[in-house]
Amino acid sequence: MTVVDTETLDTAPGDDDRWRRAVGVGLAAYVVSRLCVLVGAAVRASQLTIDARADNEPEEGAVSLITSVLTSWDGRWYLELVREWYPTEIPPSVTYDDLEARAAFFPMYPGAVRVIDTFLPGGDTFAALFLNFVLGGLAVVMVGMMARRVFSISVAARSMVIFSFFPGSFVLSFAYSEALLIVFAAACLLLLVDEQWLLAGLAAALATATRPNGIAVVAACVVAAAIAIRTRRQWSSLISVLLAPIGFIGFQLYVDDTAGESRAWFRVQREAWAEGTSFGTTAIRNTFTFITDPFESPAGALTALSLVALGGMCWCAWKRRLPLPWIAYSAVVIALMLIPETVTARPRFVFTAFPLFIAVAAWWPDPSDDPDHHRASWDRSGWDFTLVMCGAGLTGLTGLYAVFGAIP
Repeated sequence: MTVVDTETLDTAPGDDDRWRRAVGVGLAAYVVSRLCVLVGAAVRASQLTIDARADNEPEEGAVSLITSVLTSWDGRWYLELVREWYPTEIPPSVTYDDLEARAAFFPMYPGAVRVIDTFLPGGDTFAALFLNFVLGGLAVVMVGMMARRVFSISVAARSMVIFSFFPGSFVLSFAYSEALLIVFAAACLLLLVDEQWLLAGLAAALATATRPNGIAVVAACVVAAAIAIRTRRQWSSLISVLLAPIGFIGFQLYVDDTAGESRAWFRVQREAWAEGTSFGTTAIRNTFTFITDPFESPAGALTALSLVALGGMCWCAWKRRLPLPWIAYSAVVIALMLIPETVTARPRFVFTAFPLFIAVAAWWPDPSDDPDHHRASWDRSGWDFTLVMCGAGLTGLTGLYAVFGAIP
């Protein structure tokens, strides 16, 4: 047993041309999905313009209003880090209103924005959004590379398209750190399949310094190393395990040293963000609220729909075998999504379990596998309907977050 079954690899002649076409399809889907996000943000901008006119107040430009949407919520805190970096002191009983609460956010994304801002004109806000647009496109291609490596080019094309349009992909256009996490995590998972242990560990270390749920790559490295040691006594695989958590540990030590106290990040999370543990009870409560009163709260609807989508994706992963390290990564991401008390199942957290999109694409029937085309029309219609619904959800979700109707 190896990390991946090499018999499933797609290496037929002419694959390079097919792969280039698949990447073109994936990137075209990505661009169209970004237009969906812009439409959702533009609706909010239009509403603010109409309100300003009605109140005889100065009007902001459309670009400024749309940008304010794309840098809202966590984007505000990442930009604070870009401008001020980490606080040298955190007040007792720190709250969400204190700027020192920015210590709750990991350094890789704001650090990258600061680097880009040094040579890219337009200011730090433009640098943050431009960086994520580029990282989002790279993430799409890397998801396709993962799918091609384990399944086929046709599966890769479908993976890139559905990954681009899933409603949680709004984060690829917001000033959030998910795009960078997915790039590092995808690199790690791909390198684990290829048994490039040192490079996989380095990619994992970068991922664990990007977001709290980046720690999921540690589980992937542990599983991959266990398989390699059990089957081939490949002890060098432990390099990835040793390197993987360095990003998380290093960040904790850095924040503690900068703020002059121990466990500073955990205190900010607890005090400013009211994060506790519910071990799934928050998700169950929100879902029950949605079932009993669907219109009471958008949070309940988002939780329920996220869990339904996650259930379907997990079923696809069960039907179409993914490499065990990829399953381990996705399982930890899901666990970290359900454990917190305040923010539970959300489309953007489901989105970071991106190997599951590959499972969906692999499960989806391929018309080329049906020479008589008895199911081709049905499968195509179902695929088109899914993409339309995802596109509508992506636009609607962007608009919902733009009006602060629910926590992302």
